Amino acid sequence: MESSGNDAAHAAPRAQYHHGDLRAALLRAAEEELARTGIEGFSLRAVAKRAGVSHAAPAHHFGDVKGLLTALAAEGFRRFLAVQKAAMAEAPADPMSQLQAAGLGYVRFAGASPALFRLIFSSDRPDFANPELSVASNDSYHMLQRQVKEATGRDPAADPEALSELQGVWAIAHGLADLLAAGRLKTLSALPVKEREAQILRIIGRAL
Repeated sequence: MESSGNDAAHAAPRAQYHHGDLRAALLRAAEEELARTGIEGFSLRAVAKRAGVSHAAPAHHFGDVKGLLTALAAEGFRRFLAVQKAAMAEAPADPMSQLQAAGLGYVRFAGASPALFRLIFSSDRPDFANPELSVASNDSYHMLQRQVKEATGRDPAADPEALSELQGVWAIAHGLADLLAAGRLKTLSALPVKEREAQILRIIGRAL
């Protein structure tokens, strides 16, 4: 996102937060700052200014930049999984349709939250050894494992062929998500939403 005349509003102090709300408010401000400046320009000071709190507040809750980005990545994975499950709730109940819908959710998440998408899948700044982030990221992978097992009748954790199919579905969904979020698939992105999403489902289905 480019900076604009709204920067003054970004810097303006926000309403006072109750203690229990401050962590969530800092995470919201961190996501906004990440979208505006990217990972290279990200700082605790800028997040504090955006949230309208003291410069010490982010450090008190998250320790340092890595700690804040780690917490934000964990929240990103939880939202990523929620978007996938929402897409699955719209789809038929058979395993293949559910797997394709999860891939569609993958693409939807990247389009709605591109900065967060890049943080959780392309950045080495979060600490993936952190228990909260490890659980959040593993939850999304384990769902994909279960879906491939249900769709193929083979367990990717034990069957090399099923693992290859899992990797194929993942690669296609991620590639579509990344390219569309970056504006690289112009012909596909120009389609009306329903037609575009139907095409995405067909492409993902070809991986199996």
